[in-house]
Amino acid sequence: MEILDIYNEDRERTGRTHVRGKTVREGDFILVVHVWIMNSSGEFLIQKRQPWKKLFPGMWDCAVAGAAHAGDSSEAAAVREAREELELELDMASAELVFTDKFSFGFDDIWLVRQDLDIESLCLQEEEVAMVRWARPDEIREMAEREEFIKYYYLEKLLGMAEQKNAEV
Repeated sequence: MEILDIYNEDRERTGRTHVRGKTVREGDFILVVHVWIMNSSGEFLIQKRQPWKKLFPGMWDCAVAGAAHAGDSSEAAAVREAREELELELDMASAELVFTDKFSFGFDDIWLVRQDLDIESLCLQEEEVAMVRWARPDEIREMAEREEFIKYYYLEKLLGMAEQKNAEV
């Protein structure tokens, strides 16, 4: 059972908690992190979700994502999710919280991590991750159009920002 902190609309912890999987009460918010890992070639590490997942079964997704547990900061949640899903130690020295978006019952923190890694060395969490691969931004856009990749509301914003940052390096 995952216990999450409840935040108010100003992203302040309320001191109350929420059990993941239950409906979030109106006016309550949780924190979710999405971690996008970009290598020095400008490719993103993406994962294919297992076909039995409740949300977006069998679809391609960012490297890791998940809800922050009670007591987690956004950064701690990003690090924990990478360890759980991929047994990967994120290089947070090269990480940037690129933006936060508020949605109907939570806050999405979108992290961009610049990190080269050998995907063959990753140990995938079988319950969540079917496979991983590197993909260029144009491939991700095409996959989203074919409804193979989760079409996040922020996808184009993130890919555009990452392409611009990669061009500056």
